[in-house]
Amino acid sequence: MTRDIPRTEADDPMVLSPYTARALLLDAPWRRFAVLGDSIAEGVGDPRPGYADGGWAKRVAGALRAAHPDTAYLNTGLRGATSAQVRAEQLGAVLDFAPDLVHVTCGGNDLFLAGAGLETVRANLDAIYAALARTGAQLSTFTVADVWDSDRMAPMRPMRAPMAALNDIIRDLAARYDAVLVDFWEHPLRLRTDLMSDDLIHFAASGHAVVATEVVRALAQRAAVPTG
Repeated sequence: MTRDIPRTEADDPMVLSPYTARALLLDAPWRRFAVLGDSIAEGVGDPRPGYADGGWAKRVAGALRAAHPDTAYLNTGLRGATSAQVRAEQLGAVLDFAPDLVHVTCGGNDLFLAGAGLETVRANLDAIYAALARTGAQLSTFTVADVWDSDRMAPMRPMRAPMAALNDIIRDLAARYDAVLVDFWEHPLRLRTDLMSDDLIHFAASGHAVVATEVVRALAQRAAVPTG
């Protein structure tokens, strides 16, 4: 299996064209899209030749706006934010925004802190999900991809088990709160040689493009499910 990726997003088989992304979201009911969390939410990552700048959330917001120009967008994501900080410092602003679609991605930074416990992360995430769910908004989230097999990622390999445990928490809460879930753990994007930025923590622009594609697809599938 090759691990090389196309040179541009225009010929990347894992990336939807803007036209296709827009078409998939024409029936989406959401007009107020919010994202809260850490640097993954913010969209931190190195540029890649042939790929547009901007994180996955900006791309998803662009696709929603292409389908429905009146879509409002708020992103409070902040590099380095822990789950406790997201709960204390971002949740209120997102609730004030009154989203009908909201994506949560945080918890990874907690795992880099000495003495951090997964149960504390679970409690913070549960509180965030519960507060957002009470508004009637559609929740969305994704798991972390298993990127630690490559030689390049060897220095970060001790994080594999904690991240897998965080993914289990995310899956559990997504099921409890009926969140749209994109499970990236075994997604083929994890095999790409230039997936990660030089810091080995954040996706590069090519990775953000694939993440945005999968989120758009998942949202389109949820929008197609009859309600009531």
